[in-house]
Amino acid sequence: MSPLDEKHRVVYLLGPETVELREDPIPRPGPGELLVRIGAATTCGTDVKVFRRGGHPRMLRVPTPFGHELAGTIVECGEGASSWNVGQRVVVANSAPCNDCEYCRRGSANLCSDLHYLNGAFAEYILVPRRFVETNTHLLPDDLPFEIAALSEPLACVLHGVDSCDLDGAEDVAIYGAGPIGLLFVGVVAALGHRVVLADPNTSRLDAGTRLGATETVRIERGAPQAEVVRAHASRLDGFDVVVEATGVPKVWADAISTARPGGLVNLFGGCAPGTTVPLDTHLLHYSELTVKGVYHHRPTTFARAVETLASRRFDAGVLLSTEQPLAELESALRTMMRKEALKVVIRP
Repeated sequence: MSPLDEKHRVVYLLGPETVELREDPIPRPGPGELLVRIGAATTCGTDVKVFRRGGHPRMLRVPTPFGHELAGTIVECGEGASSWNVGQRVVVANSAPCNDCEYCRRGSANLCSDLHYLNGAFAEYILVPRRFVETNTHLLPDDLPFEIAALSEPLACVLHGVDSCDLDGAEDVAIYGAGPIGLLFVGVVAALGHRVVLADPNTSRLDAGTRLGATETVRIERGAPQAEVVRAHASRLDGFDVVVEATGVPKVWADAISTARPGGLVNLFGGCAPGTTVPLDTHLLHYSELTVKGVYHHRPTTFARAVETLASRRFDAGVLLSTEQPLAELESALRTMMRKEALKVVIRP
């Protein structure tokens, strides 16, 4: 019997803080599809949020295979997938736009009105649908490890976020949050030559920020206003040129807006829970001429750039990978992240 006639292990999300390791038949690729044996998957903050909440309003509904950051090897090509070969090493994005709607035609593929999402990274194999094959699957250099390549997805989000920051002429950048996304912002922005101040309550995560190029780190307190504390570390008294919020905590959104200088830009990158509201200082926003942006997800162009960036070793992305665990210990890995004991965990099927 061929290995592809057998079953493989898949982690399913069943509800809030409930996952189950199942055995499913290994899928066979249809026209234009690929079957990929997963070499490594990585956990992320979104996985933790989805695990806690038992779903995601856009990306998945339970019960469902779980996980979205992955890289691996093609083991079977469907009819018509002629651009690909068995044995090629690839990284697959977790979304694929239609490339036809108004948003796609305007260059905003991340806002595609028919954006498809792909989940199931925490498994031994994954079936890559045709749209993903054609739009957002990328070859890997032979020397790029799977676990580093899997970081292409969060890095693609960060590159889209950096593009939205209008950094031309910026000198001072403040980043709230030293989780994986905040740290990737540090790596990218510091590599571009900007002064970066990173703020977070966790000392070990601040240390990781220093390794990735943060000029200065600030240990802040949870739950209390911290804008004045962070603004005191700007090189000018009236605040930072650009402020990035990478926590998804409403109180930190308010801090971020209060940390920018007049004429500055605030990137509200961290996603809050549905239904969340924050107070808005209209006087500050108006009279300081602040630009406040919400920034979401990534685009195929930023995903391709993310792969190139990781392959170039412009910064040490491996700093984000705290430990490695097998599929059967995914729940333990997520709870380690919830306790702030790990940044990201490599899941090796």
